[in-house]
Amino acid sequence: MKITDIRTFHANDGQRNNIFLEIHTDEEITGVGEAYSIGPDRSVISMVKEMKSWFIGQDPSRIEWLLERAKNTMRFPLGQVAWSAISGIDIALWDIAGKASGVPVYSLLGGKTRDRVRVYHGIYGDSPSAVGEHARELMSEGYSAFKTSPVPSNWREIPWRQVLREADERMSAIREAIGDGPDLAVDVHAAIRETALSLQLAQVITPYRLMFIEEPARAEFVESTAALRREFRVALATGENLYGLQRYTELLNADAVDIIQPDMLCCGGLLEAKKIAAVAEAHYVTVAPHNPLGLISTAAGVHHAASINNFTILEWHGDNKKKKTEFINESWVPVDGYFELPANPGIGMTLNHDAIAANPPAHWDRGFAEYSDGTPGFL
Repeated sequence: MKITDIRTFHANDGQRNNIFLEIHTDEEITGVGEAYSIGPDRSVISMVKEMKSWFIGQDPSRIEWLLERAKNTMRFPLGQVAWSAISGIDIALWDIAGKASGVPVYSLLGGKTRDRVRVYHGIYGDSPSAVGEHARELMSEGYSAFKTSPVPSNWREIPWRQVLREADERMSAIREAIGDGPDLAVDVHAAIRETALSLQLAQVITPYRLMFIEEPARAEFVESTAALRREFRVALATGENLYGLQRYTELLNADAVDIIQPDMLCCGGLLEAKKIAAVAEAHYVTVAPHNPLGLISTAAGVHHAASINNFTILEWHGDNKKKKTEFINESWVPVDGYFELPANPGIGMTLNHDAIAANPPAHWDRGFAEYSDGTPGFL
């Protein structure tokens, strides 16, 4: 079997753009993948097109060799654009391998280590009453694990003491809605600039019995993250912005994390994620994949979770209820907070080309966050 083409597809789901790709072969087996839409999306698509000739004519089963050759050809350390492109290609190559072998991808990654994959659902709302109501709605759908922002969206524009008071009110409203049984995590989104402030926030919300606090500092600030972990009395999760085994190894060697959160669409794909999980396992660290983008990302996360020992939980945002579900012919929906393992060969998803063509990309970037004095903030 030989690779004959790599095609990219760019579509807008009403909120952001999605970057899909297909790898075609001379045996009419097509692999589907997705690359992370990092903001300047066209740069990722251009990178895929730039690398395309390196894969044409090659045996798609040589995944390790193909990806290593591509990384080495670029010579300098890869950034988020190249890692996102590599990740999408990796997923599509594994899809081909599974289809060619007649088995789900997780069977090729060591076989299943569990029978189903637990998810947590995001809780949204800009007031305590709003997050409480959404939490009650999700409980009625069978979920038993959740994640939310502990602060309101305007937190940069109000005094810090008020931020802490509102964080306490938000967490109290959610716990009142879901009770003591379900798991609850929070995501700080790496937005707080000072470790002292992150620690203050953690002290306020820790009494609400948290599963983890996510990104209290940017993951690449390894020493700050490690310092926070030493002070926390709850698990620290981070890593969605990292890519490649080496960056995760730096974090793990610094004893800076309890739960790593690689994203299959930008960490390097399924092969790199398997290596990252193995190093995490050696450090007694578990894996909760980052998964905000859609159903192919979810499928990749499920296959990864099904094939590693140290998986803990998968992120999920109810994509089956969103416009982006139109881009995929198959619909996966968790039952009582779990995804059953797929049985179809490959990843288990295919692209709806008509829906993608009907929703052309729009200009999209992450936007700009500012403090009340005009200082740029992290997003």
